Amino acid sequence: MAREKAEKAVFTFHTTTMAMKMERSAKESGSPGRLIPVPRQISAGCGMAWSAPAGDRETLETLIREAGIETEGTYNLFL
Repeated sequence: MAREKAEKAVFTFHTTTMAMKMERSAKESGSPGRLIPVPRQISAGCGMAWSAPAGDRETLETLIREAGIETEGTYNLFL
């Protein structure tokens, strides 16, 4: 049985360093989400992306800006 897809905010990165910085910053701030392989629908330089519930997108965008994390793209996808 297939699991139900939910809308997610997906952030992609140019480098693995930025993806790891995102993971560390999110963990330290208690922000939701996790690192995932980049979904087939999109492509990214390092092959890693941050996925979180779509409703947390603005909070994560603030975290990204304040932590100086460079993203390649931001998407809303059903995963």
